[in-house]
Amino acid sequence: MGVTGLGELFSIRYETDFTGLKRRKIALDAFNTIYQFLSTIRQPDGTPLTDSKGNPTSHLSGIIYRVTKLLEEQIQVVFVFDGDPPKLKSETIKTRSKIREEAEEKYEEALKEGDLARAFSMAQRTSKITKSIVEESKKLLELLGIPVVQAPQEGEAQAAWLTKQGLVDYCGSQDFDSFLFGSPNLVRNLTVSGKRKLPKKNKYVHVKPEKIFLDENLKNLGITREQLIDIAILMGTDYNPGGIQGFGPKKSLKLIKDHGSLENAIEKGLISPEFPWKEIREIFLNPKIIEIKKLDFRPPKTEEIIKFLCEEKEFAESRVRNALERAYRGWDELHKQASLDDFF
Repeated sequence: MGVTGLGELFSIRYETDFTGLKRRKIALDAFNTIYQFLSTIRQPDGTPLTDSKGNPTSHLSGIIYRVTKLLEEQIQVVFVFDGDPPKLKSETIKTRSKIREEAEEKYEEALKEGDLARAFSMAQRTSKITKSIVEESKKLLELLGIPVVQAPQEGEAQAAWLTKQGLVDYCGSQDFDSFLFGSPNLVRNLTVSGKRKLPKKNKYVHVKPEKIFLDENLKNLGITREQLIDIAILMGTDYNPGGIQGFGPKKSLKLIKDHGSLENAIEKGLISPEFPWKEIREIFLNPKIIEIKKLDFRPPKTEEIIKFLCEEKEFAESRVRNALERAYRGWDELHKQASLDDFF
């Protein structure tokens, strides 16, 4: 979910395309990405894609068709999965569960009324990542030769660490929280680029990937990363939903710029946070991560993927083979070029 409104502070952005990301390595927030697949890859009435047994397959469809498109374009991705959430995230998790339950009721109502547009919109909010969805996603990714990293806690924190270490070039997420965890670079809209319908409107926009750099935006704002974290805490994070009433991006930025930090604002009696803000700050500054020395990228295992997707999950073999052929060509070109670079 991330910090609502945080993106409003990042005004310096660079629209790009797959060509502009060619030969780059990107650490994707796995839950964020899979949730996008589950939410958007549905039937017109909002019904999720399933096999004949009723098991969801939207996540697998997103990986085999959208992620292989990235491989075809010679973009290397790493999927970073969340571990156990911090205890402070429990309220956010409960809220998300309640939102899903309410959306399910509204979805059923819309279906009965024959309002397919509203039904689809409500259905998107019912998406849930289950243990089996995670296990199947990991299996398919590993068969595709895509590195899978299991974070001990927050996936975005682990992805940010990979970026800081230079193991990847960017974090890939729709949220801006990776900047709070210290990622220097972010790519948005990577797996949702293309034509997209605006919520509650019969209008479509063309979404393109965009690159955003932390230091450049911090300099533009005249703040440090530590101050950005304080701003986010004022606005509300996954660890203190709602933040302090009345504090949006502009007001939070002004308070921190005028007084330097949350401590100073509290000492002057300007705010009185009723949540463990120091502990929240520590989660962002020193998150739990695992240290990794190398990421192994491998070519797709075509026949094993065909067996898994087509024999077990009832995907159309011709479509899957076409996607894999394109992905393998991209992988081959990428590593051919890498070998030439090593030679010279």
